[in-house]
Amino acid sequence: MWNFPSFLVLYYHKITFFSSLPMAWCMTYNQETKCDGKAAKRLKGGEDMEEKDWLDVVSGKNQVQAVVEMNRKTERYGLSLTEEEAGRLVAARRENLKEQQRVEFGEGILPKLIDIFCDSPYLTQNNYADTCMRLQEIFYLYKNETLDELTDDELLEFMREQFDAVCFGDLDYLEGTCLDIFSQAVRAGYRGFRESGGRGGFERFDIVRRWDKELFLQALNDLM
Repeated sequence: MWNFPSFLVLYYHKITFFSSLPMAWCMTYNQETKCDGKAAKRLKGGEDMEEKDWLDVVSGKNQVQAVVEMNRKTERYGLSLTEEEAGRLVAARRENLKEQQRVEFGEGILPKLIDIFCDSPYLTQNNYADTCMRLQEIFYLYKNETLDELTDDELLEFMREQFDAVCFGDLDYLEGTCLDIFSQAVRAGYRGFRESGGRGGFERFDIVRRWDKELFLQALNDLM
């Protein structure tokens, strides 16, 4: 009997109009194993594959591990994620990408998002996981709404600045007002964020009048 070494059969699975991801299946041929047309058809159709493709499983585990490793930095701020919470964030990332029709390779935006937001005064252990979940969703939404004109860093820096200085931790205000106004400006041609790296400049097109603490105290003092 002749035994031949294992090898990988690669084919491409279309994900979007612009991209495709290689999928692989390991096979071993010997004198008694033949790959006829029917077997090839089953392989291509995925009928003989496991319920979860092993590439997705390995990728998912690596992403979860990358998120959990961020605890080394965030613990100094009293923040940490369990492996289960990290798994939910990674699963949500897949759904966010699918909903926004985006493709992203590597560990994703979560480690960078955590790195930028972890020292915010509006994050606590109680809201940390849920806030990361929502920030990730908002990030992918506004990558599309700003037509990918901003780098990941520029968008995250803008989000962090508004989250602290304007929204005071209010995610609804961040998504529905600050980023909505900002994305309209970007679509209209605003590019000032490139010089500042996403920081500053929002007041130039911020049309919302908000309560000013200094003015309030001054008016209160005048009344006394």
